[in-house]
Amino acid sequence: MDRIEKLCVEKGMRMTEQRRVIARVVSASQDHPDVEELHRRAVAVDPGISIATVYRTVRLFEEAGILERHDFRDGRSRYEERPDTHHDHLIDMKSGQVIEFVDPEIERLQHEIARRLGYKLVDHRLELYGVPLDERTKASKR
Repeated sequence: MDRIEKLCVEKGMRMTEQRRVIARVVSASQDHPDVEELHRRAVAVDPGISIATVYRTVRLFEEAGILERHDFRDGRSRYEERPDTHHDHLIDMKSGQVIEFVDPEIERLQHEIARRLGYKLVDHRLELYGVPLDERTKASKR
């Protein structure tokens, strides 16, 4: 049983075989797939899974706090397993690739800005959108 399946069981969800397949597909994802991509991957395992089943299951997992939805300005909602630790995203506007990162200086600065404005920061989401400076620069940063 994978991590998402375990979370579903812990939350008391009824796990049909199709939900198990979708949970496994999401758990195996190293990217931020949209529902159509999750459906494509799930159908490769079980051809009987409909797109409607994937939509319902993803919405159920999101409402249960198991998945996190992102709208990266490409017109489609994309999903990832709710992370244990905070991270931010850099979205390559040319390729659509989503790069996860953590930067202690950005984290410190956000808390400082909130404090200066009279607030205690309790949550935030940072999405950076960019295009490669050039292919050599992009390759050397990895």
